[in-house]
Parts: sequence; C-alpha cells; structure tokens
Amino acid sequence: MRRLAAGVLVALAAAVAARAHDLPSDSGSSRQMTAAAIAFLRVLRPDLEAECLLPLPDPERLAWSYVPGERRGVSLKRMNEAERRAAHALLAASLSARGGEKAEGVLELEEILRGIEAGLGRDPQLYYVTLFGVPSPESPWAWRFEGHHLSLHFSSAAGAIVASTPAFFGANPARVPDGPRAGWRLLGAEEDLARQLIAGLEPALQTKATLSASAPRDIVAGPGRKEVPDPAGVAWSELPPVSRALLEKLVAEYVGNLRDEFARTQREKIEKAGWSAVRFAWAGGRNPGEGHYYRVQGPTFLIEYDDTQGGANHVHSVYRVLENDFLGDVLRRHYAEAAH
Repeated sequence: MRRLAAGVLVALAAAVAARAHDLPSDSGSSRQMTAAAIAFLRVLRPDLEAECLLPLPDPERLAWSYVPGERRGVSLKRMNEAERRAAHALLAASLSARGGEKAEGVLELEEILRGIEAGLGRDPQLYYVTLFGVPSPESPWAWRFEGHHLSLHFSSAAGAIVASTPAFFGANPARVPDGPRAGWRLLGAEEDLARQLIAGLEPALQTKATLSASAPRDIVAGPGRKEVPDPAGVAWSELPPVSRALLEKLVAEYVGNLRDEFARTQREKIEKAGWSAVRFAWAGGRNPGEGHYYRVQGPTFLIEYDDTQGGANHVHSVYRVLENDFLGDVLRRHYAEAAH
C-alpha cells in the first residue's frame, strides 16, 4: 500500500485546522483524533504503514474480538518507541481522560496477568492499531485499538466523531490478589453501582429485575452476534428516585469513557428516547465473590457486564449503540449518496 507523502500529511493537518469553524458540535474531539492519527502515520515506518492502513470498506472494520491473538494491523510490540508514543497519543485523543485511564489499565493488568499465568504468553504489547481509510476531516475514516480485553472502535464522518462503539473493556483479575497493586479494581465502579442498585430494591422489584439465579458465562451480544437480547428486567419508571439516580449514574460510567462531545451526544439521545424505556436486569449471585451479570438496555444503547470466569474475578463489559456501531447508519447513507 502506498505510503502517505509528507506533503499529504501536512495538507491534511492544515485542512483539520482550516475547517475548524465548519465542524459540528463534537468537532473538537474529531480534530484532535484526526490530528493524532495523522501524527501517528507520520512517524510510522513505511513497511508498518502498509499493514496498518486498510481501505474503509474492508470487512475487517466490522470485526471485533477481546480474546488474545493476532489482529490485522500493527501491534505495539512491533513499533519503535516513537511509534508507540504516537499510538498511545491517538488512543488518548479518542477517549475521555477516564476512558484513557481504563484502556491503559487493561494493558497494565495484562502485565499482572503475565505474572499470574506464567507460560500463557500474556503480553501488554500485543495490542493492535488498525486504520480504515485515510484520516481526514472531509471523508469517513475509522480506527481500532484491540487486543486481549480491549476492543475500541472510533469512526469519523464529515469532520465529526459519530461512532465510538463497540467499546469493550475487560479486567482480569478484576481484583488484583497480591503484589504492589493488591486490591486494585480497574472496573470497580461498574460492579459497585450495579450491585448497590440491585441490593437497594424492594423484594418485588428485585424479583422483576432478576433474569436468573445463575449468570451467563459471558456477555450475550458479543462478536458475531447480529441481534441484541429482548429488553428485560425492571424499567427506570418503576424504580424509586434513589434507584433511578443509581441507574443513571451506572449508564454515565460507561458513556463517560467516550470523548466528552460524543458522550454528550449519547446522553442527549438517551434522554430524547426517554429514561422510562431503559431497563435494568441482573443474573447470578448478589454477594461479592459470586458470579454475576447485568444488562442495561434502552431504545438507543446496550450495556452488558459479566463477572463469572476465574472464580468471579474476571470481568467483561461492553457499551454498544444499537443503530450506529461502527458508524453503520452514517456510512450506509454515505455510500448510497455516492452511488447516485
């Protein structure tokens, strides 16, 4: 694949700045993400760029996984120090500060897991950067950061970030058992808020919220799943005020991983669709250390969380936008218009 000439990169960077006044409300995030992607490509060696930069229509753009293994793209392990710094800067430019901390925390947990599971090949540098299309404020493009327990997808069109999902974060161990980080819980808020919510419900509402006495082995709407579960559990409208506030705070924990402007758009869509239609469902044990699962689902989004593996010390969590994962709706419109 042809390497971008330095002049093209400079022109793209200038275009990002020149169009600043034209971009939509979330354009600040898009400008930063686009500029960071251009900076990453500028330092990436030509042979690696050929592997990293794929066409936007490539089916790989819609693939996602959170298990260990090779991906298309370029791993942190194969990058030199300057390239890795630029890759981490691109990640930071694409998430909120809190989301960036969690993403980097997943890599730190991989190092801890390497010490716990000696011989299983855990490696905090086996996370891959893949770009789809040339970063530009003019045309749609996307990028992915993915490896074990991390699958993050960012898409831009018309100068605005319009999709940041699926957004998968995992944690193993969910609670670090010993060592310098003993007791650390990367995704502790995701567990604590939901546990507080289910525990605070009166018995009748607890029963309505509970899907099953046992939790599924993993999230339901994972890779390859084309449909989402039917809404289930207890509705926000049925909850007392304190529980409603907890449910809203739980959703905010997931949305808050996204860049501020995109997160604000997501909150506005949730509110427009109506909190009354949002449901919370729980499965499994209610005591710490017991396998458990929960789901929060509304007309526009789906949240899933599962902690059953590894003696209930192994978390999988995901935030999905039901109509626009991977920039789905926007790209369909874009290609339809291009065809005419």
